Amino acid sequence: MLSAWRNERRGRGLDIGRPPEHDLRSLMNAVLYVDRTGIPWRYLPHDFPPWPTSYHYFACWQEDGVFNQLTGLLRGLVRQAEGHDPEPSAVLDSQSIKTSANVHRADQGTDAGKRIIGRKRHLGCDTLGLLLTVLVTAASVSDTAASRALLSRIAAAHPRMRKAWVDAGYRTTAIDHGARLGIDVHPVQRPPGAKGFTIIPRRWTIERSIGWLMHHRRLARDYERHPHRSEAMIHLAMIDLMARRLTGEATPNWRGT
Repeated sequence: MLSAWRNERRGRGLDIGRPPEHDLRSLMNAVLYVDRTGIPWRYLPHDFPPWPTSYHYFACWQEDGVFNQLTGLLRGLVRQAEGHDPEPSAVLDSQSIKTSANVHRADQGTDAGKRIIGRKRHLGCDTLGLLLTVLVTAASVSDTAASRALLSRIAAAHPRMRKAWVDAGYRTTAIDHGARLGIDVHPVQRPPGAKGFTIIPRRWTIERSIGWLMHHRRLARDYERHPHRSEAMIHLAMIDLMARRLTGEATPNWRGT
């Protein structure tokens, strides 16, 4: 897919000049290294391509929708490998996260419920926990307001989708918008009388997905100056996870050590 992207850019006359000095595999490895380790771009080890080149390719891939395409391709392969229909159902949730000092104040907000100043990641995943779409906003944006954009994106990419599960924080507006798109948005309530941590049917899958993503240290805090770059980092983390899942390669972490 990356080779096709490079050839298409050449066809549009965007890569006229000297031949590329770095192969696409090494560039993707550099981008994945930043996402996995959380280091600043300027701290890339010297055995990777120079950091300005690596960031330039990351930005171009994000602008041209390459990460979205890779996420969709790998998700379909994972679902088929595990015997599921390529067309999924959806689970929606959000995560509020603190931001770094380089994020402009205008792109931040306050999540009053969780008392976090920063941004909010609105995620749509399938029932296996694989990413469908993501929207990064200020933390002050409500789940209901962002759900309209999430549902519209999901409906455009998956016309056959008919079911989505959400938590009780999503109001009637989200349910009505889903109905207009032909998606039955079903709020999942906590069991009556439940106290403390409780596994809630359907919703646990997206909570697990958020836990998977947080193994990538670049996502432990929002370091991206622009929200669309932050969305690309989330797509990149899921691409890494699904590629490992397809190849049977374990993701190393501190657990069990």
